[in-house]
Order: sequence, then C-alpha cells, then structure tokens
Amino acid sequence: MKQRIMMGMCAALLVCSLILSGCNEKNKVVNYKKADENTVDITFFGNKYEPDNVTVIEEIISGFMEEHPDIRVSYESLKGEDYYTALEKRMAAGKGDDVFMVNHDAALELSEAGKLADLSGMKTISGYTDKMISQMDEDGKIYWVPTTVSVFGLYCNMDLLEEHGQKAPENLKEWREVLNYYRDRGLTPVIANNDISLKTLAIGKGFYSVYQEGRQGDVFSSLNEGGGKISTYLSDGFSLVEEFIQKGYVDAEIALGTEKTSDDLEQFIKGEAPFMLTGAWAAGRVDKMEPDFEFQVVPYPVLEDSSLVVINPDTRLSVNADSGHKDAALKFVEYFTGADNIQKFSDQQASFSPLREGSPSSVEEIQPLVSCYQSDRTVIGADGMLKLPIWKLTAQASVKLLSGETLDSVMDWLDMQADEEGSTQ
Repeated sequence: MKQRIMMGMCAALLVCSLILSGCNEKNKVVNYKKADENTVDITFFGNKYEPDNVTVIEEIISGFMEEHPDIRVSYESLKGEDYYTALEKRMAAGKGDDVFMVNHDAALELSEAGKLADLSGMKTISGYTDKMISQMDEDGKIYWVPTTVSVFGLYCNMDLLEEHGQKAPENLKEWREVLNYYRDRGLTPVIANNDISLKTLAIGKGFYSVYQEGRQGDVFSSLNEGGGKISTYLSDGFSLVEEFIQKGYVDAEIALGTEKTSDDLEQFIKGEAPFMLTGAWAAGRVDKMEPDFEFQVVPYPVLEDSSLVVINPDTRLSVNADSGHKDAALKFVEYFTGADNIQKFSDQQASFSPLREGSPSSVEEIQPLVSCYQSDRTVIGADGMLKLPIWKLTAQASVKLLSGETLDSVMDWLDMQADEEGSTQ
C-alpha cells in the first residue's frame, strides 16, 4: 500500500484537489499553482499511510506552508517493512528524502553511517520530557525526535468477558486463570501478530525490574560493550511467550501469518477471542471497524502483583544530513514538533505526548493505560541507550518460538546475534 501527498503553496492560497483511487489505494493532494522561482521543495517520507494519519499530516504540512510560503512539502508513505526497505535503498543510493521517519533500529544504523543531521539546535527540544531527551541524546547530539509515545496493551473484549463472568486481568495469576478458562472451553484466548505482540510482552516482563531499579543505563552500557548476555534479561519474558504457545493460549500457526494492526484487528472484531496483543494506537481503527462489542485496552498483566505498559518514543523524525535543503527541512521538523501539532498528532494516534506539558490521548478505550503510564510502571520497548537492533532481533526470536524452536535454542541464537551486532559497533 502506498500513499502520496504533494502539496504546494503560493502566498496564502492553497488550491488542492483530492483524488481517491480505490483500485490502488492512493491518496493525492496536488497543488496546481506554479511555484515562485525562489520556492524550496522538500520531500517527507514516512510509514504513516492510514487515511486518518494522512489527514493530520496534511493539516500540519498545510499549516507549515502558510507560515513559510517559500517552502513546499511533499509527503509520500509506504506501509510496514516495505517502508524501511525503501528507506534503506534510498539512503544507500544517495537519494534519501529531506525528512523521513525512523524507528530505533533504522536510526541506529543511519546515525552510525553519518546520514542523520543534528537536531539539537531546534527550539522545541527543551519541551520534551527528561525521559525522552535521555532517549534522543547521543553525546550531546540529537539525530531524531519523537512525535508520539506509543503504548502496547492488552485489548479486552469486555462483552465476552462479562458473558462468561470474567474480568480484565490485573496481574499474571488472574490472566492465567482467565486464559485457562477460555482454552478449556475450546477457544484460543489471545490473538497475536507475527511482529509486535509477543516481543513486547517479552521485553516488558524481561526488563521491568531493571527499569524499576533504575539500572537500565548500566545494563545497556554493559550489553553495548559485550559485557553480558541479553538473554540474562529476556529469558524470563520469552519463557512466558513459550508458555503461551505451548499451553494453547496463542495459536502459533495462525500468529505466524498474522500481520500487525491489520489481520489481527480483523480477527479481533469477530468477537470470538477475549484478548488481543497489539499497539494501543490501533484503538481508533478497531472502533471504526464497528465491532458489535465494547472493548478496552489495559496494561500488560504480566507481573505477579500488578501490570505494566511497554512504551516507545514513536513516529520519530530525522533530517537527511546530505539534504540540499537542510535549513528548510529543519524548519519543518521544528514546526511539526511544536506543542499544538504534537498534541494533535498524538491524540489522533491514540498515543501519549512526549512533551512535558503534553496530555495522553483522549481516546476512551485506552484510558485504562493512563494511570500505569503516569505511575511509571513502564518499560521502553526499543531503548535509545541500547545500541543493538532489539526491535528486529526480538521479533525474529518470537517467530522462532512460534515456529516450534525451543526456548534455549532461541536464547542462544539471540545472544549470538547480539554479539555479532555488538562487534560491528
């Protein structure tokens, strides 16, 4: 799936036509006004392709061009892994866009290659929370800025739970009891996809005590330098994943073919399973699919006495260090990360704001996540202090477990991969 927005501005007048094509699922907003010869054109490449996401991005771009009539911005998007494949190819060929979205792993690779511009001089940096700045700062330089804090949670079919006299679990003991109840009645209780579902469960459970004790800086520094094994921390989490597979809480064969925030949502709205593991940002999409039941997104009930949320600084923006219009690109990113735009974007994404004065999304279904987040019962899924491509490695480890490999063999593989990645740092 590919969508493209092309926008232009002549003085304060924006003349657009919206062309919707059902066959190839493209959106275009095209300005037919001729640009002044002094107008600067910059390109913006991202992986936000859903119509609602694109609409908000369009509004932000339009607002920017009203303030900067000498700069035109065009936005292009691709879905999922296709986006990161295209980003890698463009950057490797020296044809990268002026502004683009990155995740933890892409930012790590591109910053090491010297492909990302330093954003530390932007006025909006001071508005970020200390936690976000600790993620962004790299020896005094900043190579990406988040526009949201995404949260991973447990979707609960409240009607199905009530129908069976069950409730949303608040700790691991309660969750196991509910899972056994449905499994023993011939239902597979948890819908999981082949990417973010199980790895975030493992990361959250595995690293929770490290974060609560404030040891993440020391632990990640040691792992970065090859001073320990990542399985020491993640074995406990992936052991829970293995339990879910072996006990039939998750259908491994189905999960292997289930794409995130796509196939899993389709499965969930059928109303046959009480739970789904995926990002809270999909809550709006689930709601628009009009399920015939009420649902809520609650924290992961994976602790013995409570629950946690896995979060990520998300929808990260970077500027191409080799951009021919770096000043214009920096102005655009600075505008995008202004308080009003951040709030508008994070609210639409059913996410939390990364800013000190920001507010969580008002989406009703994700409100159970707020108190857990605000009380700091959190784990960062892809921590910027960890110089390993953990997002990719943990996804691959999850697939290996779903494919029937043993926990010991998968942890050995994970340690080996981490060692190889560390040796290239």
